[in-house]
Amino acid sequence: MLQTVLGSSSSGRRLIPVLMFELATLAVGYVSSEPSPSKYNPEVVRINKCCEKFEVMLDGKCTVAESINATAWKPEFTGRNGEQNVRVDTFKYIVGAPDCGTMQKWPIFHYEKSEDKLILFPDGKVRHLILDPHARNEPEDEWDHIYAANTRMEAPFQYDYEQGQYCLDKALSSNEKQPEGIFATVCSPEKANRWTDSDFLLRKIINPICHGIAMIILLVVAIVYFVLPTLRDLVGNIVTSITVCLIISQAADLVRIFTEFSNHVSFIIADSFFYISLLAAFFWLNSMGYYIWKMFRARNVFLRVTDGRKYCWYSGYAWGATATMAGVAIFSHFFLDEANGKKSSSIFENQETIGWLGIAVFFTPIAFIIITNMFFYVTTLKFINRMNTYGRIHHKLKCNFIMFTLIFLIMSTSWLFLVLSWLHYDALLYMHIVVNALQAPCILYVCVLRQKHVTFLLKKSCCYNEPPQTSDWGDEMTYMNGGDY
Repeated sequence: MLQTVLGSSSSGRRLIPVLMFELATLAVGYVSSEPSPSKYNPEVVRINKCCEKFEVMLDGKCTVAESINATAWKPEFTGRNGEQNVRVDTFKYIVGAPDCGTMQKWPIFHYEKSEDKLILFPDGKVRHLILDPHARNEPEDEWDHIYAANTRMEAPFQYDYEQGQYCLDKALSSNEKQPEGIFATVCSPEKANRWTDSDFLLRKIINPICHGIAMIILLVVAIVYFVLPTLRDLVGNIVTSITVCLIISQAADLVRIFTEFSNHVSFIIADSFFYISLLAAFFWLNSMGYYIWKMFRARNVFLRVTDGRKYCWYSGYAWGATATMAGVAIFSHFFLDEANGKKSSSIFENQETIGWLGIAVFFTPIAFIIITNMFFYVTTLKFINRMNTYGRIHHKLKCNFIMFTLIFLIMSTSWLFLVLSWLHYDALLYMHIVVNALQAPCILYVCVLRQKHVTFLLKKSCCYNEPPQTSDWGDEMTYMNGGDY
């Protein structure tokens, strides 16, 4: 076809190489967005840009640069030896947020005199430096020296990101007080396993193992109170509900330990399950305290082996109050917490953890429950001390009251150390790990090992040939007349 157009003349044949050369020149010009002679990177370098080429980041949203009289972002490369404004041959933008998979995404804001510094190397890799905050008091030339020196040394707080693990863009703010800088979204860096570091061993090895052991122990307590028929009264069902809630909280906290292995969506779900299950456990504990307090004050005291109707009432209170407070906390986190609120059009779509406002909504009811349970404890103890005689039912209620008191002491102590662990002191965090590890064994002792009738029922169920032992609750009569069940 080309010969038909050009004809068979020699001039037409000479024109073909000229056209091919022009097409090749246009193709090269299309690939290279910023052609410039340099000795670095003869191939095309890919730069990950958060917004489109003609957009910048304004208040966390991608905005057309011309609409706000701004210029689009152009990358500035820094050499491995600290050279500034290094020119590269060709580069092109890869638009969009990084695909982190199961890893978390973290926002970084680089501006003048900030502790976070972003360095773009000529090969397309990005280095994130976390400088000493006291260095901000140094003179300008000294600051530049520190900044340049960290580009060619292994600083203790620095992370390198390959292509595809980050995106960069110009960051502007409608507030004049906010400085102009560079915004970056990066994938959570993979940390090296420091097996010889005691802090790493305690946080990442011993702590998860203790969580796993705690879930097994709590599961044993729940099975004992659920399987044995004579333990499935109202107090026994409440103990089962408490242990199930604590198992869920331990499992959710186990996910929260390994923050680098989960993205922000799964992490906030685990955070929500942890706080909701812990809140539900305290509401069930409050139900137990109220039931024992009410039964001691009642004139006609009678017990049933399984009181399903009362358990439904207490379930409505515990789960209803938990669902209400959880809904308020999650709503407060996403819509009322301005510092941590969600921005639907932002490149960083969700928050990693529940904000402080949501945590306050979760933990304020727990504080009031602790105060209310202290009231139940004091008033019930006074009533028991004033009693002169009591029968088998009151004796069982007294044993339930002692069990409630010990569980209340264990859970309140664990909750207190959880709150203290949020302070920036490693000693408090280590104490919380130890207390949390001791919580499940203590509950096992209080609910199973310390209860003589529970151990008797376990021996009866597992060892049929053993003779029944003396019991204050009449379990030996159940053994004689109730059959093997």
